[in-house]
Amino acid sequence: MSLDLIVAVPAELGRDWRRDLDAAIGLAPAHLSLYGLTVEARTPLARWVSRGAASAPDDDRYAEEYLLAHERLGAAGFVFYEVSNAARDGARSRHNSAYWSGRPYRGLGPAAHSFDGRSRFWNLSAWEAYRRAVAAGRSPVEAEEVLTDEQRELERIYLGLRTAEGISQSDCPTVRQSDWVRSGWAEVVEGRVRCTPEGWLRLDALVRDLTLSPASS
Repeated sequence: MSLDLIVAVPAELGRDWRRDLDAAIGLAPAHLSLYGLTVEARTPLARWVSRGAASAPDDDRYAEEYLLAHERLGAAGFVFYEVSNAARDGARSRHNSAYWSGRPYRGLGPAAHSFDGRSRFWNLSAWEAYRRAVAAGRSPVEAEEVLTDEQRELERIYLGLRTAEGISQSDCPTVRQSDWVRSGWAEVVEGRVRCTPEGWLRLDALVRDLTLSPASS
């Protein structure tokens, strides 16, 4: 069994995150995913936030709950193998791991996305348009994005840092490694630079910092 948990829900709901984590662990799942709450336009939550009836997701609350999840799930035998996913031994998601490793994949059905190693393409999202295209023997692909070499390299770095495997030390200037380790955002293990939970909280900033850094060590 796999469970999805939402992090940083409005404080007005009065949720006890520690209790929820312990309850989830008590269900004995093999896998758990954490997702930060987002406020989507034209939803009841968006209306509540606009009226002041609910608070918007808070970065500080997210960080506090995320780090507590690492603590509680780690104590229960789960290993975070990706920024948002934790599993017991042998229970990692092979499907999602293919995305994070940059392997090609094919999506079937309306709005499904695919990747061939260099290009992303996605199908028509409207069911009727998708059905008519398939029935007529036409490709249901709506659009395609061809990645440049620079984009592919950026994705390789970003996806690598998302996972517990991290990236090679050769991909990270020595000065950045030292800064990150000193700040508690990363660790260097067997030639790999891996984010700590605190580092995962600022993943986008770390990748931006790394990709804007001079290439020299």
